[in-house]
Amino acid sequence: MSATGLERVAAAFAGSGKRAALMPYMMGGYPSLEDSRAVAAACIEAGADLIELGVPFSDPLADGPVIHAAATAALAGGTTATDVLNLAAEFSARVAIIVMAYANTVLTPGGDCFLARLQDAGVAGLIVPDLPYEEGGELARAASARGLALVPLVAPTTTDARLQLIAARASGFLYVVSVIGTTGERAAARSDATARLIARAKAASAVPVALGFGISDPRQAAAAAQAGADGVIVGSRLVRAAGEPAGGAAEVGRLVAEFATALSPALA
Repeated sequence: MSATGLERVAAAFAGSGKRAALMPYMMGGYPSLEDSRAVAAACIEAGADLIELGVPFSDPLADGPVIHAAATAALAGGTTATDVLNLAAEFSARVAIIVMAYANTVLTPGGDCFLARLQDAGVAGLIVPDLPYEEGGELARAASARGLALVPLVAPTTTDARLQLIAARASGFLYVVSVIGTTGERAAARSDATARLIARAKAASAVPVALGFGISDPRQAAAAAQAGADGVIVGSRLVRAAGEPAGGAAEVGRLVAEFATALSPALA
């Protein structure tokens, strides 16, 4: 019997061989579907333990200008959710893929219908950043029934009481947003406040804790691991590289390799 999505996510964190599992984010269909296929392959070859694969959406409220622009370009190029899931199916045997999709994309066809499509594509889990805890119970139950991870987000503003509720429902991993605001590159290193947030999340969670939003260079990734994160998510920096004239898949692969090296146990 093949492993469930939940089992694949757990294995990716446990078997990364790094101080924290490395999870690059990429936008499906950006700069084109063929380009995003090359980006996925480059991420895997450079040491990604999981991939967060974005489905382009017209109003990505959690995303900053780089990822927002990538989604707009992907939609303008005709990329659909079906295209992204077909892309996921090409690589799901090689790496645990977590699809990131906004609630409208997930719920319009019906939550369980969308989850069935993920399962058919070999996807390991799903992030729905604009789905409130109070409205996510049905989708969480459906994901559990299919052995898929449904990954919630917590932020610096999340109260202890709400953190306990969200963490209790988390499956696969708990996504800790490091900053107040949208995705994007930040120059500042991880702060003591981030370390405290990671500690709060780990105390509440039975699943690994991954830190995202604002991690844009290998030093920040290393600092996140040092602060106790079980995983590190890198998004805008890689998406920007994918779309730059001198960038593309080769540059994304080079950057992912740098992040993987920074998370090496030898550098602890």
